[in-house]
Amino acid sequence: MPMATAVGSTNHWSGETMKRFKLDDNRDVIAGIGNALVDILLHEDDVFVAQTGYAKGGMNYVPGDFADKMLAISSNRPEVVPGGSACNTIVGIGKLGGSARFVGKCGNDRMGELFERELRHSDVDPYLLASRQPTGRALSIVTPDAQRSMFTFLGAAAEMTADEIAKCRFDDAAIVHIEGYLLFNHDLIVSALKRAQADGARISLDLASFTVVESSKSELDTLVDEYVDILIANEDEAAAFTGYKAESKALEALAERAGIAVLKVGQRGSYIAHDKTIIAIKPAGNGPVLDTTGAGDLWASGFLYGLVQGYAMEKCGRLASACGYEVCQVLGASIPDAGWSRVKQIMEE
Repeated sequence: MPMATAVGSTNHWSGETMKRFKLDDNRDVIAGIGNALVDILLHEDDVFVAQTGYAKGGMNYVPGDFADKMLAISSNRPEVVPGGSACNTIVGIGKLGGSARFVGKCGNDRMGELFERELRHSDVDPYLLASRQPTGRALSIVTPDAQRSMFTFLGAAAEMTADEIAKCRFDDAAIVHIEGYLLFNHDLIVSALKRAQADGARISLDLASFTVVESSKSELDTLVDEYVDILIANEDEAAAFTGYKAESKALEALAERAGIAVLKVGQRGSYIAHDKTIIAIKPAGNGPVLDTTGAGDLWASGFLYGLVQGYAMEKCGRLASACGYEVCQVLGASIPDAGWSRVKQIMEE
């Protein structure tokens, strides 16, 4: 299958079937469900990453004292910001002016207060469950090649239960966006998927990390086929999920599983498969990449926002690409106001 090579260029789909996709025009909320974490961002080199004992570029769950131990041997000063994959996406949607809601669980502590305050500041409706455990945190070590290695202590986030999610309502949600990291809690992610589907929302799933996909492959196959309408992956995640390293084959396999399939290919842009068509989206810029933290999350912000606004698929992709590009120009997953102003120029076209 030949791939399109320019923004807006299309190819007819060669597979036999593709799932259909349609939003409820009477709904505009985008709700995210995920781990409520505070990100600790640290710039280091490959030698430092090797000292963690984990492979570079993956996501690993670690004990509560892991971040403290790594910070103790670093000579660099970290930056502390609210984070978590689905939360980053929903914050981006709030910044774009969308109706945004985040569902997660925090501790009754200073970090939990910071987390909720920042959500409200970003025009996100927080639906935060309370825990006696400390608020979760994720150490992101960013190397000079802009790759990030993540080490996560879930804390309170790990206490979110299937019963709590089952009591949520998504009757007003056009899309419920779920982060792949929840695959490590089978009952929780199944409850979230069932609740969203029962309430008539379309379900978006970001595969999150190749390590997540590799450890949850058999379960993921079933859940995607039964529940997922929008499937988002980068090259590594797509290869782990489909078994194909060739991008064209991986995208074809993804598109046969969901109404909309996205394959992100880093600085080369992205591909969107929908309605028997492949649309190639060019990168939004060619500036140097400072940090890829949140790039995929913010890509999803622009894309999902565009879908709910009724934008053409190409425009959704261009908006997504702009969000992903802008967050790579700064440290962490927070785009500054000047960056958002540039992104919103696309919305006005």
